[in-house]
Amino acid sequence: MARQYWKPSNMLYPIPAVMITCRDENGRDNVMTAAWAGTVCSDPVMVSVSIRKERYSHDIIAKSGEFVICTTNRKLAKVTDFVGVRSGRDLDKFALENELHLTRAKAKHVNAPLIAESPVCLECKVTQILELGSHDMFIAEVLSTDIDDAYLDENGRLDLRKADLIAYSHGEYYALGELLGKFGYSVKKPRRKKTQKK
Repeated sequence: MARQYWKPSNMLYPIPAVMITCRDENGRDNVMTAAWAGTVCSDPVMVSVSIRKERYSHDIIAKSGEFVICTTNRKLAKVTDFVGVRSGRDLDKFALENELHLTRAKAKHVNAPLIAESPVCLECKVTQILELGSHDMFIAEVLSTDIDDAYLDENGRLDLRKADLIAYSHGEYYALGELLGKFGYSVKKPRRKKTQKK
């Protein structure tokens, strides 16, 4: 089978499309889109987000040491794109509530706001900043996982299939597709049918 060998690239798609909120020392909030975000550690719970130095949110997060990662869904797709292509230097994105329909909500442990329309928000405290080149990676501990009640089932369990989450792939946004299997399904043994005793 033929293959092409291209220059190095970040072709680890699809990846989450998330919105990042932060608050500066004057109490001004900003929201940006990030695709370079991911899980770092499960104990303690840690995540990362990589942000270009020239982005407006970069210095705010570096100074405040905190931010919120807000997951996105089909309803938020256009808003997610908008807050990623417009700079907070030029525009107060939260002031566009009527156009963007973004509602600020109070976080429990950080000053940065939650986005009420987001299915899941992660309140994050920066523990380390790695200067890597075009982007700095903010490694952070998750202080709280804030979940919209609409995505809980009748037993109080989170059902993210209801959330209609989106992903980012090579410059495009996609809704997540059909469930193919659960973790470990490739090695799970089929259940034996119980035989009734006579």
